Amino acid sequence: MAFGKGCHLHLIDGSAYIFRAYHALPPLTRKSDGLPVGAVAGFCNILWNELTQGKGKGTATHIAVVFDHSARTFRTELYPLYKANRPEPPEDLRPQFPLTRDATRAFNVACLELPNYEADDIMATLARMAVQAGGTCTIISSDKDLMQLVGGGIDMHDPMKDRHIGPDEVFEKFGVPPEKVVDVQSLAGDSVDNVPGAPGIGLKTAALLIQEYGDLDTLLARAGEIKQPKRRETLVDNADQIRLSRDLVTLKTDAPLPFTLDELEVRQPEPEKLLQFLTDMEFRTLSKRVADKLKVAAPVIAESKGYEVAGAHEEKALETQALPFDHAAYECIRDLARLQVWTDRIRERGYVAVDTETTSLDEMRAELVGISLSVDPGHAAYIPLGHRQGGDLFGGNALLEGQIPLAEALDALRPVLTDPAILKIGQNMKYDWKIFARHGLRITPFDDTMLMSSAMQAGLNGHGMDELSEKYLSHRPIPIKDLIGSGKSAITFDRVAIDTATRYAAEDADVTLRLWQAFKPQLPSRHVTTVYETLERPLVPVLADMEMAGITVDRQVLSRMSGAFAQKMAALEEEIQGLAGQPFNVGSPKQLGEILFDKMQLPGGEKGKTGAYGTGADVLEDLAAEGHALPARVLDWRQIAKLKSTYTDTLQEAINPETGRVHTSYSITGAVTGRLASSDPNLQNIPVRTEEGRRIREAFVAPPGKVLVSLDYSQIELRILAHIADIPALQKAFRDGLDIHAMTASEMFNVPLDQMTSEIRRRAKAINFGVIYGISGFGLSRNLRIPKAEAQGFIDRYFERFPGIKEYMSETVKFAQEKGYVQTLFGRKIHTPEINAKGPGAGFARRAAINAPIQGTAADVIRRAMIRMPKAIADLPATMLLQVHDELLFEVEESAADTLAQRAKEVMEGAAHPAVHLKVPLTVDSGKGPNWAAAH
Repeated sequence: MAFGKGCHLHLIDGSAYIFRAYHALPPLTRKSDGLPVGAVAGFCNILWNELTQGKGKGTATHIAVVFDHSARTFRTELYPLYKANRPEPPEDLRPQFPLTRDATRAFNVACLELPNYEADDIMATLARMAVQAGGTCTIISSDKDLMQLVGGGIDMHDPMKDRHIGPDEVFEKFGVPPEKVVDVQSLAGDSVDNVPGAPGIGLKTAALLIQEYGDLDTLLARAGEIKQPKRRETLVDNADQIRLSRDLVTLKTDAPLPFTLDELEVRQPEPEKLLQFLTDMEFRTLSKRVADKLKVAAPVIAESKGYEVAGAHEEKALETQALPFDHAAYECIRDLARLQVWTDRIRERGYVAVDTETTSLDEMRAELVGISLSVDPGHAAYIPLGHRQGGDLFGGNALLEGQIPLAEALDALRPVLTDPAILKIGQNMKYDWKIFARHGLRITPFDDTMLMSSAMQAGLNGHGMDELSEKYLSHRPIPIKDLIGSGKSAITFDRVAIDTATRYAAEDADVTLRLWQAFKPQLPSRHVTTVYETLERPLVPVLADMEMAGITVDRQVLSRMSGAFAQKMAALEEEIQGLAGQPFNVGSPKQLGEILFDKMQLPGGEKGKTGAYGTGADVLEDLAAEGHALPARVLDWRQIAKLKSTYTDTLQEAINPETGRVHTSYSITGAVTGRLASSDPNLQNIPVRTEEGRRIREAFVAPPGKVLVSLDYSQIELRILAHIADIPALQKAFRDGLDIHAMTASEMFNVPLDQMTSEIRRRAKAINFGVIYGISGFGLSRNLRIPKAEAQGFIDRYFERFPGIKEYMSETVKFAQEKGYVQTLFGRKIHTPEINAKGPGAGFARRAAINAPIQGTAADVIRRAMIRMPKAIADLPATMLLQVHDELLFEVEESAADTLAQRAKEVMEGAAHPAVHLKVPLTVDSGKGPNWAAAH
């Protein structure tokens, strides 16, 4: 049948549905011989459903399944970083790629792919050809990139959600009609495909801009007219990048296809050939369905006694596909009888995804509002516990009816949540762990999908649930602001209607379970199981206990410091204005720039697009390095102002009224190197290089009868550098217990140790630590406030004395460029997606790659120490309170302080063993006192 008027072409996005089928199924879906076939099973069911129940504008007269040929296409030639952040396919998925092609042919459907082009380009070309020939086309996919094709005889259908996608649905997604989708995508970019777009401009802003200016070319031509300075600057500065993004997202409609539409005519499957394939795959359920439909005898497929065979999960595949997110079965549990049904189901499964809903992100003050559970993809439940009257804070405070009393619900859940034989699965489990711990339940054992993602993808993407869901499940979860609003008008979750809360909360548990099923099997194939199981997951309860313990802060000390800082700021302002020869607002960058560059005529003044001079820290540091007093004093003023606003004022507000202590929160995934990040309040960035900064630690005090004990690794990153770069001179100095900075100064400047001055040692120290971070002569000149040429000379001399460091740097960068990641000594992978980029960002990427194995290894060492610490000090009246990079802080009864210091020191100094045998010793300095400053 020649393709023409009245013909209808169905194009199935094969590559997309291989991954969707893989992630939709439980792990371990294999044949009896061990061959993984889970994705094949899901793919076959999608294809069979399409052949027998095809949706779209009409019954297909022509059909094809379209695949990506390879990762290399004309787009990667245009932009080598295109899709560079996408992970390698899981090991158990790779052998299934050719099987899906075999499956397509077994169903007697055209199987299409084309070198140098993506599947989307083939579908775009075929769709255009179909319309030009007088026919219509339905694309079986949910891929947003294909939505630019919709209209004029082309529509889409998402089989997972059983959802038609036409112009209205495209407008709902992008805020513009299909013909403007490319313009919006060019601006917004795509983090999944690594399309750069315009930094800081998302879909909504992009749509508004295109609506206002009509199209992308007009917008870029008139970008200088935009009133918002930041938006205007972004579009002007990134115009070429935006145009490149347009080239990347625009689908080809003229791909050189070696086949015609006529060759895609629908053909009936050949029963013998199709059933033989399904028999070989051991798909019993689908074989029976196909045989019944084709009216032939179903083949007999024997059960296997070995592997968990494909047939055992095939019904699960059908069930999962029948319950996409839009049709998921979410229920509200309102009585103990129904909760008992769920706990029985959890015991039967042996695992459960669990999530909590609360009134606040502050775990120490949050009230528990509800708990959600999921044991099967597409099936989840929400247990409302604390929803109250009214949709806002003035709607009443009484609990709504139809909720299980909190204590009774927790008693019912306690046996499964604390059962060591039942795995609990969470996303950012530390939050939920603390919520449950405050109610007397210590969750064990557990898996955390956020930490799994971090172990596999550090440096490639974020690890929040919404981002992971969109990337791996092609699903955008309900935004929390849709329920509670935002800004001053936001309500707390206990004021959300229960039916609305059920959909939101149950979806979170469902998404978490599906992410776990996608991530768990990948850990071994990505060689990160040890990192996840020894460095990530065990840290959760340790940090949770530290955060709940908190630390005592003396409000009066902070108040006195705030007053002293205010006086010092006033004195500095007077001095600065004296140097300027006139009064002005020291806190005004505009006025400061006019003083420095118009009145004083200092060098380096550059005006930005707003017309004001730049007066950032880098500008002032350069001027201070040249000996100019006023910018140096402004830097001092800014430092004091920051200490006052960020610490002495803010810490007073952070004191918990119930505990009287400050409770920080640590992010395990806060840095790609594995370093922990502290927030709310941040206790890791308190400056210790200045007297004022050190004094802030005086406000952190021990209660009566107790002292604070501080243990700090001595120069751990330099020691790790000496080991990794294999520098004999540095290794010997560390083994001999020498003053490493004095030794370095002696080596570099030919100054005997007994003639060492503090200034020479200070410069060597700055170089020692600067080299770890790939510091440049420019950067060192700022740090030491010396001319750039002199600073560069110091660095050149350093590399001459220790050539192994230069070699390490070169080899590390080369490894990163070839592999796309670097590693710590403990196997943590830190990806480097920008390592091969051109332009100003390239230097930063190389420096980050050089530093990551060193900083990451140091972070791994202290993590190992923290994980071992609770057991080592369990019998002592002591509590671990804080971790600040290379330091641990404890609160302990005064009589046990020395014993604690000795034990903690042993744990920290031996933390690398037995996994890594360092060529240099790790040493730990300790101190104790009534406050943090005295202890450190």
